[in-house]
Amino acid sequence: MNIRLAQEKDVDRLQDLLLSVQNLHANGRPDVFVYGTRKYSDKHVLDIMKEENSPIYVGEIDGEVMAYAFCEIKISEGTQNLKPLKTFYIDDLCVNEKFRGKGYGSKIYEFVKAQAKQKGCYHLTLNVWHLNESAVRFYQKLGMKPLKSTMEQIL
Repeated sequence: MNIRLAQEKDVDRLQDLLLSVQNLHANGRPDVFVYGTRKYSDKHVLDIMKEENSPIYVGEIDGEVMAYAFCEIKISEGTQNLKPLKTFYIDDLCVNEKFRGKGYGSKIYEFVKAQAKQKGCYHLTLNVWHLNESAVRFYQKLGMKPLKSTMEQIL
């Protein structure tokens, strides 16, 4: 698998993968997610690609984009009780269903982790919906641990 920064030519394939993630979440939480939509418009994806602190990495095999990681470098100034931190945040990570279970997700994750280290980040973070149990297990297997939890009570 070749991993590289996303390019304009990748937008259609990124949108296909974004739709698959959205539908997975909508199937699990139809009360929260809208089925058949995408997280970003084409223009938004193109705008993100231009941002230095928001890299999008794609994994490709034989020229076909089969995985992505939308990332963001976040710098907190710190507060009275929190230290300043430089965080490498994975906003979204996806591997095409037909390529799952073959180690490609781990490869793109390790690539992102190396980028975070190279950029001097303190840690790598992401959010994962608990409805996506396979994703939770995947990230735990990679060594990630819960940082904090958002809890809800539906009214």
